Amino acid sequence: MEIQPIVIGTAGHIDHGKSTLVRALTGVDPDRLKEEKERGLTIDLGFAPLELPDGRTVGIVDVPGHERFIKNMVAGASGIDLVVLVVAADDGVMPQTREHLAIMDLLGVSRGLVALTKIDMVEPELAELAEEDVREAVADTFLADAPIHGVSAVSGEGLEAFKEALFAAAGACPARPVGGLFRMPVQRVFSSKGFGTILTGIPVDGVVRVGETLEVLPGGHRGKVRGLQAYRQGTDEARAGHSTAVNLADVGRDEVRRGCVLATPGFFRAVRMVGARLRVLEGLERPFADRTAVRLHTGTAEVLGEAVLLDAPEIPPGGAGLVQFRLEEPVVCAPGDPFIVRLASPSVTLGGGVILEESRYRLKRFKGFVLDELERQEASLGSTGDLLEVSLLRLGEGLHPLTDLAVGIKRPRGETAELLAAIAERGGAVSVDGGQKWIHTEALEGALERLRAALAAWFERNPLRDAIDVRDLRGESGLEASLLDALLDEEQARGGLQREAGGRVRLCGREVELDPEVGKLREAISSRMRAAGFQPPSVEELAEACAAQLKQVSEVVEMMVDLDELEHLGKGQFMDAACVGRAREEVIANCERNGALEIPELRDALKTTRKFLIPLLEHLDAQGLTLRQGGRRVLRRR
Repeated sequence: MEIQPIVIGTAGHIDHGKSTLVRALTGVDPDRLKEEKERGLTIDLGFAPLELPDGRTVGIVDVPGHERFIKNMVAGASGIDLVVLVVAADDGVMPQTREHLAIMDLLGVSRGLVALTKIDMVEPELAELAEEDVREAVADTFLADAPIHGVSAVSGEGLEAFKEALFAAAGACPARPVGGLFRMPVQRVFSSKGFGTILTGIPVDGVVRVGETLEVLPGGHRGKVRGLQAYRQGTDEARAGHSTAVNLADVGRDEVRRGCVLATPGFFRAVRMVGARLRVLEGLERPFADRTAVRLHTGTAEVLGEAVLLDAPEIPPGGAGLVQFRLEEPVVCAPGDPFIVRLASPSVTLGGGVILEESRYRLKRFKGFVLDELERQEASLGSTGDLLEVSLLRLGEGLHPLTDLAVGIKRPRGETAELLAAIAERGGAVSVDGGQKWIHTEALEGALERLRAALAAWFERNPLRDAIDVRDLRGESGLEASLLDALLDEEQARGGLQREAGGRVRLCGREVELDPEVGKLREAISSRMRAAGFQPPSVEELAEACAAQLKQVSEVVEMMVDLDELEHLGKGQFMDAACVGRAREEVIANCERNGALEIPELRDALKTTRKFLIPLLEHLDAQGLTLRQGGRRVLRRR
């Protein structure tokens, strides 16, 4: 069986003959519940396969028409590509006709045709009036130019002509793309003896194969696919646009319900807040108010919550606006998903639209940057590459892992990597580690400006300094360590600074100007440090010996470290750089003679004491000259 991966859906008022028409077209009764058969009333979703003249099969979803079952109708409509609007000739357009039509329009359905049923029950003149009624109702909708076919599912009148029109429309309907990750909103779940848990629905993205592992959300339960059916026929794989049944191992019947999503593990998450563009129905009696209590329908889920209007005090009938839905229970969705909102009580359809984001935090009303970000996100929905670039830009400063970016746009990691490479090629993104972490170019430039401002502020407060320790720079800038490291590399590549061993950063082109008093103090300190050799004075002792203020001496000593005249041994101890150089030579010679460092011998050679020798040796360890092996020091292999 070859499947055309599209789904046809019915829509229309109760008792207008939707199920009867499906049965006449397919030979299958879509009403599966005992109560439905007894009452002649469709309560829940029904499915039937329809074979096209070329041998391919498409699926038909039959939805309930009664107003009390609108939530079930929306659950089925979420997967429809082509709609058959059913209107009975003896009734004409009724309330649920208009509501179903509006829901289809809000969900983005753009193809369909009209079946004017029960024409055998009315005079031709009344059928013509009903057709005019229908034409007026669909005038401003996606069905404005759709053909209207008179048909009787009982007598067969007009049925063949309607079939031909339906076949032609189905054949012309583009197949759903299979790119992306597998995701199927669950429409029904049940247990089958000998098989276990069965989940049914219409996948909206991707492909699944027998043997793969899928995740049920919310909940995070994972199970292996034991078997698949598409239109009640066994298959090794099912894809977007197939009416699918999945036999899932290791997941209990009570762990899944309608509204859950079956998906590729690790990419989707259940959220309680979503940002969206809401279109309000034109026929509402009053404007849509901020914080309206609503029922959000997306996929097959129905969740209570409130709608926070972000860009207007209210939305007039027929208008649109940006909103954030704050929900009582989590839902699973993705940018670009359609939704319907109905009043929490009584259940009246208010509008619908497109989900723009899974919100990470509560969005503030009337904030320009919030609205700009959502509008950029909305503009990017037609292109996965644009969506990725906007998502990366919205994440701002920071190095963002490839895996997180893939989760954000719901695409496989390999595809996300290719998209990032393309964005980088046109100058929109930069990777600092060969493609595993990324930052948007605008965010990079902003972070570099922040780095430059921090460097300028620090050197302004420390005019005698020629270099800054990277640890001080981290505190000054507030930048995260890995990002700071990447920014320093980037700024060095641009010629703005020079990184040096020991974690020092020197600004290119910076020259320290010394006044005569500072110059004299520098000479005095240098003289005393050279004379002291391997038993150098502390900064406090230098200040006393030079009759200078401690703060000024500290600043000059740090400057001399920057100029490589002194070396900082740690813990407030400094030593003349030439002495440290001589100590390195003595340590190398000592180790080469003895196989390991003989500390008493070194102490005598340097004419120093343990007080000064231990910090010196630890300094040489940190520089990579020596390392500790048990209780001994040896030369590090080079």
